[in-house]
Amino acid sequence: MAVAETQLYAKVSNKHRSRSTSVLLESLLAKGFPAHIAQKALAATGQKTIEDAAKWLHSHCNDPSLDDPIPQEYALYLCPTGRLHSRLQEFWKESKRQCGKNRAHEIFPHVTLCDFFTCEDQKVELLYDALKRIGDNFLHCFPPSISLSLHSSPSYLGFFIGDSHANILKEFALAFSSEALALADCHVKPCLKQLHLTLAHKFYPHHQKTLEQLAKCINPGETCQWVAALYSRDMRFVHYQTLRALFQYKPQNIDELMINAGDFIYVDPTQQSDVSEGWVVGTSHRTGCRGFVPENYTERVNESDTWVKHRQVEVSQVEYVFVTASRFFTQTEKEPNVKLNGEVNDPNMSRSVTNVLSLQNATLRRGVLVMRHGERVDQVFGKSWLQQCLTADGKYYRADLNFPSTLPKRKDSMNHFEYDPPLSCCGIFQSRLIGEALLDQEVTVSYVYSSPALRCIQTAQHLLQGLKLDQKVKIRVEPGLFEWTKWEASRVIPNFMTVTELAEASYKIDTSYRGNFPLSSLVPSESYEEYVSRSSTVIKQIITACPSKGKGLILIVGHGSSLASFTRPLLGLPARDSSDFAQVVRKIPSLGMCFCEEIKEENKWQMVNPPVKTLTHGANAAFNWRNGIVED
Repeated sequence: MAVAETQLYAKVSNKHRSRSTSVLLESLLAKGFPAHIAQKALAATGQKTIEDAAKWLHSHCNDPSLDDPIPQEYALYLCPTGRLHSRLQEFWKESKRQCGKNRAHEIFPHVTLCDFFTCEDQKVELLYDALKRIGDNFLHCFPPSISLSLHSSPSYLGFFIGDSHANILKEFALAFSSEALALADCHVKPCLKQLHLTLAHKFYPHHQKTLEQLAKCINPGETCQWVAALYSRDMRFVHYQTLRALFQYKPQNIDELMINAGDFIYVDPTQQSDVSEGWVVGTSHRTGCRGFVPENYTERVNESDTWVKHRQVEVSQVEYVFVTASRFFTQTEKEPNVKLNGEVNDPNMSRSVTNVLSLQNATLRRGVLVMRHGERVDQVFGKSWLQQCLTADGKYYRADLNFPSTLPKRKDSMNHFEYDPPLSCCGIFQSRLIGEALLDQEVTVSYVYSSPALRCIQTAQHLLQGLKLDQKVKIRVEPGLFEWTKWEASRVIPNFMTVTELAEASYKIDTSYRGNFPLSSLVPSESYEEYVSRSSTVIKQIITACPSKGKGLILIVGHGSSLASFTRPLLGLPARDSSDFAQVVRKIPSLGMCFCEEIKEENKWQMVNPPVKTLTHGANAAFNWRNGIVED
């Protein structure tokens, strides 16, 4: 146990513990669970149902911290619902699509009434009582509408609450603070500064105009119910990164973590320096257990995704609803249409957002699709894959069905394939499948550029076959598209197959193309600054060399590093910090892709959703029928 947790344990253990009379608690006690563990389960699940608490207890049966009396942290938020919430969610989605993620996307739309504070597990119901009492007292003086005014600066965008209404909310928060102290012994700090609802925070200054334009589509006078609700989080992982498992993973070693798809994992960034590449060490939100997890099985999510909203339980009202009237809509106005998928669609508001987007879409000219290559053989069989496929006299044979059936002929030694590996058979299938999906979406590719790495050229070839364009569009081999050379295991530039050799091996190569960045100019172990400069120069030269052809795309097949290094210069974004860059690249899967579209009239590019989905698949370990079938 960490020192801070040990001190906290001692502090909490010395406090007087009162036994709750909750019906839920009594049910858990009747099942034989100790009181302190049952209370922990109820607090962690928001005191919703016996089933939720029992499921939590079952999942945490091996949690080493199960007996630790470390409380949850709670915050009181005022959250909009109804039409206003729908408009805010639309803004959240559209601002992220057009300008990328900013700090506001980390949490849902809310007004902070009280900062996070701790409450002992056995006193959570008393905290609910405090909220209910204050809610009853303020029900009749809550304003009929909340005045919201848009405020913008180069790093902040949001609605400020008018003084008269803000004063009532501050009184509400102050009263809750006093009641929580009296009933539940909680030291709550109410927010007494400018109350606000943040729309965007810590974004790039050049995105301010776009964000303002989107924010002006939100009518702050929309019909709304404001809900004062308690949210809780695990205080031990406040400064951790939160990952979500994309696939199930069954441990192969004792120090690895069992995860199911959808599980959340807490990761301390400061503890990853000694972890093997491709792995992270973290703690499971579902089980409380700690271990290693394959990083490409996860994606980064928001901390608030693990927060628990505490809902109504028996007679204890955990959230308090205040109904406010609309300032701009009458009671006879038509309600929003509800789609089959449950989304709210209001023609009045949707039209204003759509108008902004349609103006942009009308001016789109060119598209650039940047894609990582498909699965490579050494990704599956390790760096020594070639030794597994060579006979005693040095001839290639297929040692596993996922090895390619043959290797292309090259004049120099076959051993050069070790540092310039081909696609696996699954990688070939993946590539052709993406090409077929692009064909189904009627996507036309006018130009194809590829890194000189064999895996990239093969990916481009099979993509074109899936698109049925392999007889019409040729591949331009561009050495400047090769990945950051510092990551090359050999510390030298690989001996790539020549353009002539590739053409003789039946790859559809544009033999007349001369690269913008000669192969001889690639520097071994180049600095990050050199790589960024090379990438920026090459993508701009490619764009200049490819005039618009209707809806035809420029397809660039490169490496995991390509997705950021070739799109950010187009978007006018600075390069990421080298350590952040490495973390982003490690999570990009085979055939991961980014799509940029040009808005020519505004002389800029924007990132939008790719025309097709990516391909997700699970691991398939090697199998020998002897093991466990006929042999012990």
